[in-house]
Amino acid sequence: MVAVIKTGQSVRRVFHYNESKVSEGAAKCIGAENYPADHDKMTSAFKINQLVNQLELNENVKRGSVHISLNFHPSEKDLNAEKLINIAQNYMSEIGFGQQPYLVYQHFDAAHPHIHIVSIKVKPDGKRIDMQNIGRNQSEAARIKIENDFNLVKAQGREKEIYNELKQIDTTSVQYGKIQSKKAVSRVLDFVLDNYQFKSLAQLNAVLNLYNVSASRGSEKSRTFKAGGLIYRIVGSDGKYTGVPIKASDFYNKPTLKFLDKKFVENKLKNSSPGTRIKNVIRNVFQDNKATLSQLESELDKMGISMVKRLSSDGLLYGLTYVDHITKHVCNGSELGKEFSAAAISKNCSVSENEIKNRQLSPEIKTLLEIQEILDSKKISGTGLQELIHILTEKEFYSGHIPKEFKRKKKNRKRKGLSNN
Repeated sequence: MVAVIKTGQSVRRVFHYNESKVSEGAAKCIGAENYPADHDKMTSAFKINQLVNQLELNENVKRGSVHISLNFHPSEKDLNAEKLINIAQNYMSEIGFGQQPYLVYQHFDAAHPHIHIVSIKVKPDGKRIDMQNIGRNQSEAARIKIENDFNLVKAQGREKEIYNELKQIDTTSVQYGKIQSKKAVSRVLDFVLDNYQFKSLAQLNAVLNLYNVSASRGSEKSRTFKAGGLIYRIVGSDGKYTGVPIKASDFYNKPTLKFLDKKFVENKLKNSSPGTRIKNVIRNVFQDNKATLSQLESELDKMGISMVKRLSSDGLLYGLTYVDHITKHVCNGSELGKEFSAAAISKNCSVSENEIKNRQLSPEIKTLLEIQEILDSKKISGTGLQELIHILTEKEFYSGHIPKEFKRKKKNRKRKGLSNN
């Protein structure tokens, strides 16, 4: 079992996320603990109001919502609703939330069985539950105990498997309709916005593009840009937009520019020194060999890190963004330090023959490379090389007969003090 704990500012957003999954047929509410009635006897409004009213008992708690997912191995097919409720009750009790009101949702939108739990960190008496290091301490102990008590598959080494379950959008299947496109984009947004620590729109797009999605403000002259709006598009394999653009306000969780600006600030505060794992992996790659850029990209990918390259129109590398799918950190190269910037990486990487051929070189550079190739093939050096340079740079002189038609007419020059008349 893998447990993932998230806190946030809006319990309504977390609640509506799960309820929207229920309405789509991708989830089912299977339990409501510490509520005055069973989950199937209460309306949606009553469920959320119970959480909101208790949360308002302590106005000093800014991040009061708690969203937990418990993920199980795909082979565990015997996890019915009753067993999942028992697991949820044991887990919440072990981490100190046994007396809190919480809702349990069974989701069916992934290859592995999993449940989502929605709760709050304010107690009925208004006191706040301390969640400092809860994942490392209480949650880890609860996981081990539950795995043994319920005979579950051990979680060791499975974090990467769970985190990398999201697949790219199949662009061929969503280009003809907005509804299908919206569901596909919504799934990507749910995963990326809740997990990755991006700090700008460009960094968010570095992640979204990996799943064939892009967030755009439009051109500076567009109505969307002037109104501070945001749209989401599906990106085809050729890098061009496909399908119908979808306004951010059309999604249930409203991932607007205003919402993202708050996310940028939150993510900057979460970790003052992000990218430690990224730096260590890159240093290890360069420790033994001088890898090419493509080899570095391949080695990073093996470690769960995507290297997103920004290229100029000439095909020259001018920027790098690293996306760590394990720690969920998104960092620009320059943000990590000079040695991880595009300029330093390009300098440290050896260049393969294929990479040279694939670059869009200027005509002047191509000519110089062709000359170098000729010199190498003819083994020209020393005096021979100097003679060749002299021939290539010598001014042309022609002493033969020039037809009258091509001769320039001489101008009569007026000499000083003399008249031409």
